[in-house]
Amino acid sequence: MGVAELATFFAGAFAERAGGATTTVAEIGPGRALVTLDPEPVNLRPGNLVSGPTQMGLADHAAYAVILAHIGPVAMAVTSNLNYSFLRGVQPRRLYAEARLLRLGRRLATVDVQLYQDDPERPVGQATVTYALPDAGSA
Repeated sequence: MGVAELATFFAGAFAERAGGATTTVAEIGPGRALVTLDPEPVNLRPGNLVSGPTQMGLADHAAYAVILAHIGPVAMAVTSNLNYSFLRGVQPRRLYAEARLLRLGRRLATVDVQLYQDDPERPVGQATVTYALPDAGSA
């Protein structure tokens, strides 16, 4: 799936998502995806920083995007594990999530996601995300 197909899929699959910032799949390439988020006030925590749940949601979205880009529109691929490390405070401006597919198996996919703002060499967060993939016959 390319950027346009992923945008259409996400718009349909998450049509009832209300409030907060919108994520955008900016780039798709072999084994990678770049997803952006422009935080809204509802995404902030005290101290005017982007909240942890918002960061983890962006990491999960980026992992889902890179997996679907490789297996197609499989709505029932689901997060089975997400481990997130907060590395720096995230300012209320554009946030990038760079997802790299580490392993794509028949039943599980594992993705490394680095979040950054201005400089990819200075990540603000890092996630390892595992997705459970449905059997090919039930997808």
